[in-house]
Amino acid sequence: MNKVWSSQRARNKLNQGLGHLSGVLLLAGVLLLLFLIQVICAHASVALLMEEPYGHFGAMNPTGHSAVYLNHVCAASPTELRLCQPGESGVVISRYHKIAGLDWIAIPLIPYLYAVEDVSQVPQSVDQAQVNALRDAYRRKHLLDLAMNGSHGKTPKGEWTQLVGESYDRTIHGFEVVSTTDEDERFIALFNDRNNTGHFNILFHNCADFSRAVLNIYLPDAIHRSVVADLGMTSPKQVARSLVQYGRKHPELEMSAFMIPQVPGTIKRSKPVKGVAESLMKKKRYVIPMAILTPELTGGLVVAYLAKGRMELPKNALVFNVNDNVMEPGKPVPVQAANTDPGRTPLTSSAPVSTPIPAPVPDAATGTTPAALATALPAAPSTIH
Repeated sequence: MNKVWSSQRARNKLNQGLGHLSGVLLLAGVLLLLFLIQVICAHASVALLMEEPYGHFGAMNPTGHSAVYLNHVCAASPTELRLCQPGESGVVISRYHKIAGLDWIAIPLIPYLYAVEDVSQVPQSVDQAQVNALRDAYRRKHLLDLAMNGSHGKTPKGEWTQLVGESYDRTIHGFEVVSTTDEDERFIALFNDRNNTGHFNILFHNCADFSRAVLNIYLPDAIHRSVVADLGMTSPKQVARSLVQYGRKHPELEMSAFMIPQVPGTIKRSKPVKGVAESLMKKKRYVIPMAILTPELTGGLVVAYLAKGRMELPKNALVFNVNDNVMEPGKPVPVQAANTDPGRTPLTSSAPVSTPIPAPVPDAATGTTPAALATALPAAPSTIH
């Protein structure tokens, strides 16, 4: 009996320790995000958000989701844009399927990530019930025009849940370039005047097509489809790949990149983003029947993936630039010039570099500072292809 009690006590201590560690990691991530917002907002910028797939649909279609973050553009409403005021952190804009009949919707950054209005309200760890409650509370306060109450005031079903709390479901990779106030004003004028009627099409009018169109307003002809890697479609990974390649050729854009981690909790972790050809090649359920029925086509897809479809990201770095060197927040490193092979430019990391994080915030209850926040965040050397 004593052995049973001892084993139970050990399990309880382990669970408490894991819960505390998850909370510390989330707090470190939120503090880092706050610091990044302050740094990035010192100058106007536009950033692609390449978001990992999750859930059953993500298992079938692992291309993920894409959106655009504009740090000096804010939302007068979910369908009207304006320039930000001091202290505001910008807006995330994207195309959605079957939400109030709209083509695009703009959501402030913090609610988009965490379904709350202030980072002090972000929970340290979540389960699905908590996420549902946070999303519904924000919907009832701000999004009733987009997602009305169901019968008897119940929470409605539908894809409106993708508008807020994205960091509870998935990890997000960001690629940022500098912009100007004139470019922001031109973008606002264009989007406030355009017809905002939804006609989502997963093949040729999806979220990645929208991100491509937005980025091409700021960077004309920078982003394009890949007939080879994505069979003519636009995928979030292809938009990121195009942006990185464009940044290599234009170091004046001061391209940098960052990663916003998925919030700890019991919600299943998201999966890496894949391109279309890559998705087919890495799934046995697809590639084996294809190899038997159409070996020539399958061989072509393999070549397409190897030649144009690869782009690997660091798995552990919280902040990194497109050279895959961990960078110090506030000191963006311009991307290197493109080499003579524009099709595939490996960007190899140098030795790991520690990344300082903002000053730790003492715990409100105990007045102590978590020890983990006093250390540097981990760096993960790897190669971007």
